[in-house]
Amino acid sequence: MADDHILLAHGSGGLLGHRLVRDLFAAAFDNPILAPLDDAAVLAEWGIDQAGPLRLAFTTDSYVVRPLTFPGGDIGRLALCGTVNDLAMVGAEPLYVSAAFIIEEGFALAELRRYVDSMRAAAEEAGVRIVAGDTKVVERGGADGLFINTAGVGLVPADVHISGSGAREGDVILLSGAVGDHGMAVMSQREGLQFDAPILSDCAPLNGMVRALLGAVPGAVHSLRDPTRGGLASTLCELAETSALSFEVEEAAIPVHGAVRGASELLGLDPLFVANEGKLVAIVRSQAAGEALEALRGHPYGREATQIGRVTGEHPGRVILRTVYGAARILQMPAGELLPRIC
Repeated sequence: MADDHILLAHGSGGLLGHRLVRDLFAAAFDNPILAPLDDAAVLAEWGIDQAGPLRLAFTTDSYVVRPLTFPGGDIGRLALCGTVNDLAMVGAEPLYVSAAFIIEEGFALAELRRYVDSMRAAAEEAGVRIVAGDTKVVERGGADGLFINTAGVGLVPADVHISGSGAREGDVILLSGAVGDHGMAVMSQREGLQFDAPILSDCAPLNGMVRALLGAVPGAVHSLRDPTRGGLASTLCELAETSALSFEVEEAAIPVHGAVRGASELLGLDPLFVANEGKLVAIVRSQAAGEALEALRGHPYGREATQIGRVTGEHPGRVILRTVYGAARILQMPAGELLPRIC
């Protein structure tokens, strides 16, 4: 692949995108707030609660999914949930969101209204307010129908310190549910595939589940991440690299719904690399694993939560997957494009 032009693979959440962020954007905009490259930036002290100073968290994202409506969701719900979840992954309580709409000339007003209503309903579910926005209209062919950009702010409690580099040797790796649902829901809709069991996107706001988790095991959650583009495998690779520790993961422990597994085999994809929009990975102190799992399973979006692995110091920066056949292999970020335009 040529290294002097942007490819679709740069946006797939894999190795090329990781290098683009690290070598271009992070290098150009380098500062202590940006440096952790977490899902949201933790900015500064912003008031006081009973435990001490609160901190402000901020995030932004853009959504370019195709098709705009898919089983289990649409671009409006996706945009709101994605922003809320990025804030939740640093332990913040999401409060306010902005929404900017880039609309292609000729787009049906009734369809736009459906996506706006879906976004409003998701905001109500998450308990956040949409307080600012913008609208731009571009020529036909300039936006593939509709793009949405969002930003969000929230408050991080004084006693919460969560980062992608926070994993510690001896921690356990928890996953809140089955992987691959969102990406396969979008792909099945795009390709006109039908299965005996319908595949629905898992698109959901996770801040309520994170609140329950942090309340159940205060101080025991070291890292959180929602495995969106690039799927679970890319997320684990990123966390292992950032923490300079080794993640040992049991393939048999990772839940995958039967229809998703069947669709993945049909399309020649590995569900571990398929995007999710309503799941999280939690790196938790081992002594708190039982209580953490109980908290996750007690929430509607975490009923399938399970422990999938542990953190060691044996192979720093590596993810070792123990396969269902008993062998071990190194998980790596995908270099090329797997599923374009899914979030």
